[in-house]
Amino acid sequence: MSAIRGARERARIEVTAAIKDEARKQLAAEGAAKLSLRAVARELGMVSSALYRYFPSRDDLLTALIVDAYDAVGEAAERAAASPGAPVTGLARWVAVACAVRDWALAHPHEYALIYGSPVPGYSAPQDTVGPAARVGMVLIALVEEARRDEGLALPPLPDELRPEAERLAADVAPGLAPAVAAPLVAAWSQLFGLISFEVFGQFNRVVEAREVFFRQAVTELARTVGLLGRRG
Repeated sequence: MSAIRGARERARIEVTAAIKDEARKQLAAEGAAKLSLRAVARELGMVSSALYRYFPSRDDLLTALIVDAYDAVGEAAERAAASPGAPVTGLARWVAVACAVRDWALAHPHEYALIYGSPVPGYSAPQDTVGPAARVGMVLIALVEEARRDEGLALPPLPDELRPEAERLAADVAPGLAPAVAAPLVAAWSQLFGLISFEVFGQFNRVVEAREVFFRQAVTELARTVGLLGRRG
């Protein structure tokens, strides 16, 4: 019986992967708003009722694709931060992580658009997406915290009017980091994805030509806003 269950599980994994692969093709061709379970089933030669056993609704399939995309970009960031050849200093590691996220986005523009583009009409992301969505941010938080311990951070004083919000951010988003670090870190995180979005969605067309050089310099400046100076520990 265990062999039968194992074969069924492998078959389910294979069919699930095929469904998601076809759905990604639809994302590229039509966009997330037009994703259709019936169209996916038709392309795979399945009846709709069979596909519903894997994904009961369009939103369930969208959620699976969103989680996969967040996990993929999160894994890219984690590999860049933790690989044996990773840079030594916090600033260099920050740049390496940022470049890994950019590389993933440029290689997977439609999946990037799914998670960082316009919201899909009628879709509300469930709690299942929260953890995967935080993976890149958690890498940046850990990187800054390690640099604080090993190298120290150089930050300007926290403005009084920002202190209440910075304290809330530190408590909710980056426990363990001082408010003076948490506020600029959240700002830098959002600006990182702003830079990437401008490139992926074409806003840099006829504006920025040397885009990799421009990006590296921009994210180096972002690293300095969170206090990373690049000194060795």
